[in-house]
Amino acid sequence: MRFTFGAFALLAGSLVFGAPPGNPQQRGLLTLLETRDVAPGEHVDLDLEARADDTSGNLVARAPTCNTPSNRACWSTGFNINTDYETSTPTTGVTKFYTLTLTEVDNWVGPDGVTKKKVMLVNGKILGPTIVADWGDFIQITVINNLRTNGTSIHWHGMRQFGSNLQDGANGVTECPIPPKGGSKIYKFRASQYGTSWYHSHFSAQYGNGVVGSMQINGPASLPYDIDLGVFPITDYYYRTADELVLFTENNGAPFSDNVLFNGTNVHPVTGVGKYANVTLTPGKRHRLRLINPSTENHFQLSLVGHDMTIISSDLVPVNAMTVSSVFLGVGQRLDVTIDASKTPGNYWFNVTFGGQNFCGGSQNPTPAAIFHYAGAPGGLPTNKGVAPVDHQCLDLLNLTPVVTRSVTPGGFNPNPGNTLPVTIDLSGTPLFVWKVNGSAINVDWNKPVLDYVLTGNTSYPPRNNLIQVNSVNQWTYWLIENDPDGPFSLPHPIHLHGHDFLIVGRSPDVTPGSQTRFKFNAATDNARLNGSNPARRDVAMLPAKGWLLIAFKTDNPGAWLMHCHIAWHVSGGLSVDFLERPADLKAGISAADKAAFNQNCAAWRAYFPSQDPFPKIDSGLKMMKHKYVV
Repeated sequence: MRFTFGAFALLAGSLVFGAPPGNPQQRGLLTLLETRDVAPGEHVDLDLEARADDTSGNLVARAPTCNTPSNRACWSTGFNINTDYETSTPTTGVTKFYTLTLTEVDNWVGPDGVTKKKVMLVNGKILGPTIVADWGDFIQITVINNLRTNGTSIHWHGMRQFGSNLQDGANGVTECPIPPKGGSKIYKFRASQYGTSWYHSHFSAQYGNGVVGSMQINGPASLPYDIDLGVFPITDYYYRTADELVLFTENNGAPFSDNVLFNGTNVHPVTGVGKYANVTLTPGKRHRLRLINPSTENHFQLSLVGHDMTIISSDLVPVNAMTVSSVFLGVGQRLDVTIDASKTPGNYWFNVTFGGQNFCGGSQNPTPAAIFHYAGAPGGLPTNKGVAPVDHQCLDLLNLTPVVTRSVTPGGFNPNPGNTLPVTIDLSGTPLFVWKVNGSAINVDWNKPVLDYVLTGNTSYPPRNNLIQVNSVNQWTYWLIENDPDGPFSLPHPIHLHGHDFLIVGRSPDVTPGSQTRFKFNAATDNARLNGSNPARRDVAMLPAKGWLLIAFKTDNPGAWLMHCHIAWHVSGGLSVDFLERPADLKAGISAADKAAFNQNCAAWRAYFPSQDPFPKIDSGLKMMKHKYVV
């Protein structure tokens, strides 16, 4: 179906025409003629919005904004890049509505021409629709589960969910799964942060089958730019189903991905079937690009031949601009960068490489790439392949400086069993690889989530939930994560925390992961390595192989918040803990309506599972497995 939208603007009583402003809010007064394809049932957002407090459904124009190409630091009256977004959020009066419908397709021909025997799609696409909102908007998403046998839950990765823990989308923790064959649920939360993120299924490794999409929350930025190119997800791609790969990786090392997709497309590395992703740069302009890694296993090194990139945001944390020649993007991480189109007009490769002696993953595609094309230049493939960037060794940049500051005083930190989380791998049983934190592999109960215990006042939490109760109020808590320094081998892990950004207070010395150099935290020598003065802050950070990571978060958001490795096979194998933060305050803050919705969804799920489900649960329940396929 095809729709054409048109609009006009009257400024000072005159009809005004011109190039559309770069920011969606500015288009409330001046909008362009736009033509695009709209899938049946897809929600279409114009620059006229239904206000959250307007039950009539009337459309109203957005308020004007001071956010212009020459001044991206400004946003609106009283809000700018220096506003502490954890304490102050614009009141927009706008709710953005989306519907995500999950379907299951057999014998699906992928973007590089290979037929996959099963995929799970969002609104009929391998990448679901991008959820776009402005800072301060409410977002309401209806999820309809038309899968055949799988439940689902959708996690809004990186969204702090301040005061809205029940909307976090972690089945077995904050909700029961949404049952298949037409089950549905409405999620609603406020965009209290701004930047770039993504959403994905948290039902076992289901997102590896295609239940994934991007999120763009518009807000101020630390550097001026002319053009926002939007989201650019880069993901590993496998011809086998995620279910098959979970079974395989229970007893084998993870295989290389079969390909790497840029914004959902790429050519086959052998046959050439498919097409390269193509990004157009306007000569002389500065562009914002929102990089996302929604992979199941691959970490990427990214570089654009002949160009530098300037980082302006890491995950959902605005940072002071820092120019680099390449970036590292771990699973689950996001980086917003700017690119100046100041080189000779032409076509340039945007390359993915793998560092860390294959400890960061790898692909059967030896040269994954997209094309960046200068407008006005002839088309065609770039001729300069470029050179491999410096090897990032599967490590984050620690010298990114957040604009909104947070500082702690970690001096004198002493590890003890109450603040240390050892990550280990258990090779003693069946399956061969079981990942543990604190000596236990998480195994959530889909039928009785942690929030069920909280709502009913039942404190007999099963050990299988791997629960850590935190009762302190508005206090900085420190957590030392040690990565199996005495184990047979160790891999880097992208550690993701729900409900909070965390401060990266310190990590073990930087070495190659292949060296398997053992580092155990020693307060006498390692406290000097710690930095509490506005350190890097994000929601996913790399835990070095055989090393340690010290993080800190403030107990200001009551909830049940998972912290887990974002490699799908690892969290499926148990690598997660659940922070139960201030359970009494959590219970007191849940409205009667939210409790009723929670109970209704759980009742629907329990009517389906296990009595009507043909497949048993065979993993942690957090990143997949219920289908049974023959490998």
